[in-house]
Amino acid sequence: MENIDYEYLCTVIGNLSCVPIRLFRGEKQVFYHAVVSLPEDPIKPYLKDILSITSHIGYYVTPDFFYYGIVRSGESTIAIGPSMQVKADDQTLKELAFRCDVVREDIQDFVAGMKAILPLPLDSILQMLCAMNYVMNGEKLGLEDLRIYENEQEALKVEAEELRAEQQFDEEEPSLHNTLATEQTILNFVRRGDTVALKEWMKTVPAMRGGTLARDALRQLKNTFIVSATLVSRSAIRGGMDVDEALSLSDGYIQKCELLTSMERITNLQYRMVFDYAERVERLRMGGAPSKFVLDVVNYVRRHLYENFSTEDLAKALFLSRSRLSVKFREETGETLSDFILREKTEEAKRLLRYTDKPAAAIASFLGFSSQSHFSRVFRKYAGCLPHDYRKQYSRP
Repeated sequence: MENIDYEYLCTVIGNLSCVPIRLFRGEKQVFYHAVVSLPEDPIKPYLKDILSITSHIGYYVTPDFFYYGIVRSGESTIAIGPSMQVKADDQTLKELAFRCDVVREDIQDFVAGMKAILPLPLDSILQMLCAMNYVMNGEKLGLEDLRIYENEQEALKVEAEELRAEQQFDEEEPSLHNTLATEQTILNFVRRGDTVALKEWMKTVPAMRGGTLARDALRQLKNTFIVSATLVSRSAIRGGMDVDEALSLSDGYIQKCELLTSMERITNLQYRMVFDYAERVERLRMGGAPSKFVLDVVNYVRRHLYENFSTEDLAKALFLSRSRLSVKFREETGETLSDFILREKTEEAKRLLRYTDKPAAAIASFLGFSSQSHFSRVFRKYAGCLPHDYRKQYSRP
């Protein structure tokens, strides 16, 4: 449509949603508006994928379950985001800051700015995109009316009673539920963090006949996914996983599932979710059945991996003396606290080397090492090779 003041439209929508918004001409950004202050734009690591969306309205969900919306009209493109169902934890936001090339002294400002973004349900973002699409393209593409009407409620009641009657007088044998034993097996693997046994068991998993949660096959699979996410997250919490981390992860997986339209992709996402929880608990429990003290130590270290914290900081957080903390941790785990912290930082460094293109110096600084040479020495000790050699081993052709 002609004579549209796109910058004004972006400003109004940005002020209304409290979510950053941008205007592009082709692939060049010409306008940015946000009511929050951010040292770097969080869209940066995902911009290429977002701009590759060619439909008038499109969506993109990041691996950490932030979502972006995009509306196109000719050469003009508006991209809004990130938004999320619930606020992300500090560690997730610090990793995003790293991916956005935020300098170390500005990371806390970036985290504070991201936390100031108003969490919005996906439906709210969809409504905004539909409104912008109408202004930009003249298309009336909207969500169904969500208000409740008495006549609609009466129709739903009739449908429910009809379905109940059909089930009661169906000539076929009723479907037998055989999922309970299978569910308990999976949940026990997750609670114990036993990824090896889980992987072996998955090779011979029996066919499951669950209850009917929807008439539509895709909706049935999504509903089953939601139930699985609820059960698995609770099992991980019983295994020692931090409550907020476990529930936020569950919310993110459910949001991702709701955006999928392929049954195969939902099934793969469900397998990934189960293993994700099991892997996190496995790292948390370190192969054993740790005490609450050890779980508290491990959870603290995981939450502060991107900081140059000291054992004194950790001791204060657990209301112990530094010497008592170190002695107690070694008595219960057989490993020194220093070794554990550096091994955890090395594992995180391996992931960043493998899945990002950030230089080793940036990774060293991000993980709180005093210098790149110190980082290299630590990495070689716990990984058996230098950072450059590790990245080369896993580099994509």
